[in-house]
Amino acid sequence: MSKTELVEIIAEKAEISKAAAARALDATLEGIAKGLKDEGKVTLVGFGTFSAKKRAAREGINPLTKEPLKIPAKTVATFKAGSKLKDSLN
Repeated sequence: MSKTELVEIIAEKAEISKAAAARALDATLEGIAKGLKDEGKVTLVGFGTFSAKKRAAREGINPLTKEPLKIPAKTVATFKAGSKLKDSLN
């Protein structure tokens, strides 16, 4: 599903315009990103939990040249589905 399709569903379900739905979705995504950056975790009860996890620096291998290379440490976003989301997929 694309963002446009999601906006259409939000607009239909909430009975608002597509423009308002797009602004609401953008605000939600921005809020999740800000929560991850500031607090490291955003929990939407029943839906799931977004977390920011730190990956340590490590060594890897360039698959083309087989040369070793250093992969820098970084923070990545993860998601763990909640019970209601898991149940809705069955």
